[in-house]
Amino acid sequence: MRRLRGLIIGLAALVCMAAASDPGERLADPAQEARARDLFREIRCLVCQNESIDDSQAELAHDLREIVRGQVEQGRSDAQIRAFLVERYGEFVLLRPPFSAGNAILWLTPVLALLAGGGLMIVLLRRRAAPAGEDPPLDSLSPEEEARLQVLLKDQ
Repeated sequence: MRRLRGLIIGLAALVCMAAASDPGERLADPAQEARARDLFREIRCLVCQNESIDDSQAELAHDLREIVRGQVEQGRSDAQIRAFLVERYGEFVLLRPPFSAGNAILWLTPVLALLAGGGLMIVLLRRRAAPAGEDPPLDSLSPEEEARLQVLLKDQ
């Protein structure tokens, strides 16, 4: 049991060391490093596309982390850093891009699809056939069909 526990602790330590960034890359000020790490989670890795640069091991993600750390070290605000990255790489670099005229179609498409689906469902439900047991309307019959129907109804 002790061996198993020691093995698990050793593996956990190895995984933690592998996941940690190189200490030489970190900023000297812990507050600045924490701010940079928060920004890492908001910036998309342009190679992996669905990962933040904090999670990615791609070389470009490493370069972007260095850029962000450099900007934080220069004293730029989070908004200035995001604006710099958007200017350089486009809005795609942000994991959560802001609502704008350029990407409005991406934000509004799900809402429009739901509205269209709801409208289609209402139209189809209104077109449904009359419930069973109800007589069909007589105004849709030709005069000859109406006369034949009257004869059949009298015979019953």
